[in-house]
Amino acid sequence: MRNSAPVQIKICGITNRADAIAAIDIATRKVVATYRIGSDPEQFAITPGGSRIYASNEDGGTATAIDLATGKQLATFVVGIEPEGVAVSPDGRWVFVTSETSNSVSMIDTKSNAVVANMLVDLRPRAAAVSPDGKRVFVTAEVAGTLSVIDIRAREVTHTTTLERGEGKPVGVAISSDGAQLYIANGRACTVSVVDAATLKLVATIPVGRRPWGIAIGRDGRFVYTANGLSNDVSVIDRATNKVVANVNVGQRPWGVAVGW
Repeated sequence: MRNSAPVQIKICGITNRADAIAAIDIATRKVVATYRIGSDPEQFAITPGGSRIYASNEDGGTATAIDLATGKQLATFVVGIEPEGVAVSPDGRWVFVTSETSNSVSMIDTKSNAVVANMLVDLRPRAAAVSPDGKRVFVTAEVAGTLSVIDIRAREVTHTTTLERGEGKPVGVAISSDGAQLYIANGRACTVSVVDAATLKLVATIPVGRRPWGIAIGRDGRFVYTANGLSNDVSVIDRATNKVVANVNVGQRPWGVAVGW
């Protein structure tokens, strides 16, 4: 991690203050703040500039907005059933929350702090990623085995494509900084699908560790990282060759992966 990395990281979970997000100082590895984020926080995203957190509250069917400067809740939103993934647009204007049981994606306007749309997608949507130009949202559907594209301006699904013959159980999705390629972690298939973001055509299929869930692209764009829940490791993919160049052993059942700034 470079010296310019932030001094804090934030982790969803249960703390001694009940359901919360914990901020951890990287240098000291100590919890320096906790944010009450609603019931059963599942995933969260931080807006550009670091002023707010938006988190999904899985057992409450809600999402919560928190002001990071004050730690106060700004709003609670009714979204779908069992909300899961959270993604923020590059300009910070829109937040998207996937809901597994209602098979929907809720769109939140961060200016008005209101849900402005709910869009149906395929069965059990898990993760979402917004294109760098802020025009599209890409959503994985684990049970359906598909990837859907939402047009943000039209607020509707425009395309859906099947991954791994519908049997891969896709979860995590990441998009390259130029918006050209998508990387999808297929949990059951133990692979990563590389998809052309413009055409939704499969570019490559990369075998990784067992049951990849979370996925992230490094800040310099050279490598893709997957958290492999059953092989207890992180696979490192070279984007130039679409091949795994390392597998790093980590703790038990890694679920997510994030890359420092």
